[in-house]
This record gives sequence, structure tokens and C-alpha cells, in this order.
Amino acid sequence: MSTSEYASSPSVEFLYQDNHNWLQNWLRRRLGCAAEAADLAHDTFVRLLRSPQRFDSQPEVRAYLRVVANGLCVDLWRHREVERAWLETLAVLPEAQAPSPEDQHIVLQALREIDAMLCSLPARAARALVLSTACGMTYQEIARELGVSSRTVGTYVTQAMLHCMRLEAATLVGQGAGQA
Repeated sequence: MSTSEYASSPSVEFLYQDNHNWLQNWLRRRLGCAAEAADLAHDTFVRLLRSPQRFDSQPEVRAYLRVVANGLCVDLWRHREVERAWLETLAVLPEAQAPSPEDQHIVLQALREIDAMLCSLPARAARALVLSTACGMTYQEIARELGVSSRTVGTYVTQAMLHCMRLEAATLVGQGAGQA
């Protein structure tokens, strides 16, 4: 497709036809798995459908698709790391204390949601929240760890908690809309 044709805002259908095989091959080389590459290529185009973009050229389209697909790869790898850590935790538990498969699934899903929430925060706010809530550190201890004042730690933790409440509210509103 020529540059002038891209200037006329090609449809997502055309962009899919023109770029899907290329993107899937790019992802396959990156991930080493055809099935995961197919899934992430699909998810990349779903994102494009949800948030349409205007492109002036083929290289611009591919650059955009690479950025979106790369973010999805990072998410996939992070989810795998969370799952690996959870499975390692389960492996050291005595069999009598191991949660049921259903509870294991629920915990893993909650860990993924927490991870996604923490990744959506500024790094220092996320770290301050984890050190405060999960590690039980005082604001002074966290301040020394992060090299900031205790007041700044309070700001970080407040910022993180407010963010969590907003995400929870959005989730509840979304669930309510799905039931209507």
C-alpha cells in the first residue's frame, strides 16, 4: 500500500490483512511458540479495534503494532513469573496445608491482579506500598530504603491506595454494567 493510501485511514480489516502474518512471525521469533504468537497477535489487533489509530505509512503501522505486541509480551512474561513464584511456594508446603486446586486458581488470579495493579503505579509508589503492607515496614524504614523522607513515603502509599480504590471502583462499576 502506498503512503497516499495510508493517509486515507485504512480500515482495521485492511491493516489486519496487510500486517497479521508479519506480526505473528515477529511474535513467534520473540516467544518461540506459534500458539502464543497467534494469541498475542490477535490481542494486538483487538487493542487496535478498541483504540483506533491513524497511520500515514506501513512502517508507522508496524512500529505501532510492535510496541503494543511487545507490551503484551512483557505482560505474558510477568504473568509467568508470578505463576512460577506461586508454584514454588506451593511446592514447599506440606501436602496437608496445600490449598485445593480451586483455591490455588483463585490465589493465582489475585496475584496476577495485584501484579497488574502494582505495574500500573509509579515504581516508587508501588515499592512503598509493598514494603508497608506486605513487609510491615514503618514509613521511616521505607524512607531509608528509598532514600526519601517519611512524608514522601506517606504520599507514595496514599497515592497507591487511592489508585487501588479507583481500580476497585472501576471493577465494581464494570461488573454492575455487565449485569444490567
